[in-house]
Amino acid sequence: MTRKVEAGEARAGSRWFLAVVAAFIASLLTSNIIAVRIVTLGDAPVIGELIVTSAIVVFPLSYIVGDVLTEVYGYAVARRVIWAGFGANLVMVIAIYLGGLLPAANEWEHQDAYDTILGFTGRLLIASFIAYVIGSFTNAIILARLKVMTEGRMLWLRTISSTVGGQALDSFFFTFIAFLGVLSTGDVWRIFFVEWGTKVLYETVATPFTYAVVTFLKKQEGIDVYDESTNLNPLAVR
Repeated sequence: MTRKVEAGEARAGSRWFLAVVAAFIASLLTSNIIAVRIVTLGDAPVIGELIVTSAIVVFPLSYIVGDVLTEVYGYAVARRVIWAGFGANLVMVIAIYLGGLLPAANEWEHQDAYDTILGFTGRLLIASFIAYVIGSFTNAIILARLKVMTEGRMLWLRTISSTVGGQALDSFFFTFIAFLGVLSTGDVWRIFFVEWGTKVLYETVATPFTYAVVTFLKKQEGIDVYDESTNLNPLAVR
């Protein structure tokens, strides 16, 4: 039986919760590693070449999982997970940097490849961190607010709407901070629109999956969290 509860009653220690958090952080870290590669999805009328980063194959999953976190466990819990993801990303970056500083063995001939793929530039790091924080919190806040406004109805509308807003800001800040001045302005705008549109399409197509996971988790956890009085400040401790 599922019961409506306030955010303070959400359970954040069950095996299902830990699995959701693991999926969120895994998709986030993986996307940040492979985002260095620019790929094409082909050509389209008016737009031209559809240029995106290779992170497009996995990063939207972090938003879908983020929707599940906010919908099932509430914004307060999702906020902690978002910051945990930020911390995990920071640890990964530091570890990769320190690994690159260690003296290479004489037989090692792939330092350039290591630096090219894993050697994050300061600009890419700043773009990634800023875009992640702004986009993730925008997504979670919109979803939490819409849930209260709609009294828990129309999950499809809430998840797609939150993705439209969150991914717009995420894609904008990452694309323009990372690539403006490196690529032509036209290419930067094209990457932004293609990334944004593809991520929203990703969320839309995955809606049945999101419904299934949300329904399953609510049943297993026995809760349905509403953030009616939750402080939505990303920096709030609770």
